[in-house]
Amino acid sequence: MSIVPIRSADTNSAEVAWFAPLCSDDFRYLGTPEGHLRSSWENTSKVIQTADRLGYRNVLCPSSYQVGQDTLTFVAGNAPLTKNINMLAAVRCGEMQPIMLARTVATLDHMLEGRLTINIISSDFPGQKEDSQYRYQRSKEVVEILKQAWTQDEINYQGEIYQFSGLTTDPARPYQQNGGPLLYFGGYSPPALELCGEHCDVYLMWPEKKEDLAERMKAVNACAERYGRVLDYGLRVHMIVRDSEAEAREYARELVSKLDDEQGRLIRERALDATSLGVSHQSRNRELADIEGYIEPHLWTGVGRARSGCGAALVGSPDQILSEIENYKKMGMRTFIFSGYPHVEECEHFGTKVLPHLDTCSFPQLQNRRPASVPDTPLGIGERK
Repeated sequence: MSIVPIRSADTNSAEVAWFAPLCSDDFRYLGTPEGHLRSSWENTSKVIQTADRLGYRNVLCPSSYQVGQDTLTFVAGNAPLTKNINMLAAVRCGEMQPIMLARTVATLDHMLEGRLTINIISSDFPGQKEDSQYRYQRSKEVVEILKQAWTQDEINYQGEIYQFSGLTTDPARPYQQNGGPLLYFGGYSPPALELCGEHCDVYLMWPEKKEDLAERMKAVNACAERYGRVLDYGLRVHMIVRDSEAEAREYARELVSKLDDEQGRLIRERALDATSLGVSHQSRNRELADIEGYIEPHLWTGVGRARSGCGAALVGSPDQILSEIENYKKMGMRTFIFSGYPHVEECEHFGTKVLPHLDTCSFPQLQNRRPASVPDTPLGIGERK
């Protein structure tokens, strides 16, 4: 498989990605840790290599201070172990001095020969609790400094938090010469939407009802339009696919069959973003779900009982999952980041039962790219602009 440069606005293809459980998030039974599934270099690298072999186009490498492995070090180590797959490295803005971060990302991009994408994260640091407006201002300045480092001969920046003058960008030029790696972003607050609309390329969402996702896409699109920009949109969701719907639903029940609710609460609350607005929406999904945890016929919220962040899974047969993905694509989504438990096994299930039936592409950095905008039908479903 080769990575083909392709503009998402010109194709019905989708970027289908998997997830690397760097942050101690791999189970056979949710909430019941097993040593052989722990977050380790060996285990998590196997997940990425499996996804690469099966033809996934990207892999999200998340970041957490409290649990798991260091993201950028992990991505660097996997660069020579993979051939085709992109890597979506999560970067917590402010964790590293911006000029040094620019150089680190550029080095990674060269090691991956342009297969690097970046997930921009605004979050508190351990032991700190900062105002949301400050965190997003910091992230905005970091992104603007990165873009200077990747596109200009000098960095000259005077912000509220960072000030630099006359710094050479020679060590910080990435492999992708037309702007640097694509920036993926997820967030719910008004400052988050502004940051994404002004500077980022792909807006990522956690699973909710389709009408709620469509409204969120319209809100982000309105922000982007104020800056003369359009974005691509993506969904981060767990996956349970089996030969029949009955088998998939049975596996979902088995996955939580040993879950102690108190242990699940402790797992959810150990994340630094456990009280974020996005996480509160995932909690609301569980409150609105039916007695088996389904908020839509194939969207199951049981995963969120033992996980902070993305808290729902698509559950069904291959045909049902394909139909769900097609519905999301009709809404204007072109990026999908899937995961499942255990991650290698579910990667194989989806990679053999569903992925071969999807038209997939990568989202490399492109000169003068103009991604998809949000359709203007009531639920965002219909022809794309």
